[in-house]
Amino acid sequence: MSNRNMIFMILFALVIFVGSKSVYVIKETERGVLLKFGEVVNPDIQPGLHFKVPFVNNVRKFDGRVLTVDSQPEPFFTQEKKALIVDSYAKFRVSDTAKFYTATNGEEARAMGLLAQRINDGLRNQVAVRTIQEVVSGERDELMEDLANDLRDVVKTELGVELVDVRVKQIDLPRDVSDSVYRRMNAEREKEAREHRAQGQELAEGIRAAADREVTVIAANAYRDAEQIRGNGDAEATRIYAESFNQDPEFYSFTRSLKAYQESFQGQGDVLLVQPDSEFFRYLKDSSGGK
Repeated sequence: MSNRNMIFMILFALVIFVGSKSVYVIKETERGVLLKFGEVVNPDIQPGLHFKVPFVNNVRKFDGRVLTVDSQPEPFFTQEKKALIVDSYAKFRVSDTAKFYTATNGEEARAMGLLAQRINDGLRNQVAVRTIQEVVSGERDELMEDLANDLRDVVKTELGVELVDVRVKQIDLPRDVSDSVYRRMNAEREKEAREHRAQGQELAEGIRAAADREVTVIAANAYRDAEQIRGNGDAEATRIYAESFNQDPEFYSFTRSLKAYQESFQGQGDVLLVQPDSEFFRYLKDSSGGK
């Protein structure tokens, strides 16, 4: 191989090397800054194909998607000086690439550590002004909302990131206080249950008394109406009997005697001892009844 060909190949390789160092790509999911001797000259490189000056310019790329920082569970003291173990996480993304680079040197792990530290400080302040009941259930959503509002401007100014959301995953009590808190909460629930039972019993007694009174009134009214109907029926029956008997008193007397005979001699062994001239045998001796 001649010297000329060797020089040509060396120049070609140098061109390829320089060209590869001059071209770079920013993806849609990335954010990038262009540096010139370590100084930021373009803080927001748009996605696409770009060129740079080799050995003069340098490009730092960051993940532009929403990232998650999972903080380690930390003990925090409430307003009553009771310790709570709080486990939280946060969602964030890079918003100011220049600030993010200068604050963290472009290292996501360092950014997560700084953000986790600020979240823990904010949680400590928020928990310190609330009781255990408020932190656990009463004002949990309000606590997270206040924490996020307090941290958004701070982390954007100091770290160049946008805080999307902060959430508390779990709140636990230390073993030395969990039993006492449980007993107190159990006593409060039992007291509340007794109050509800007493109120329910009082209400039940009132409903039962009203029902008994209503039953008594309904039964009395029904008895009164029944007696009135029965009295009217007896009066009507008496009137009908009287009208019928007045039409033929002798026939009525005869039918009553027959019924008396029938009821007196129902059994074969029945014995009736009366005087022969008794009025009871009037129709047996004389069908005309004495007429």
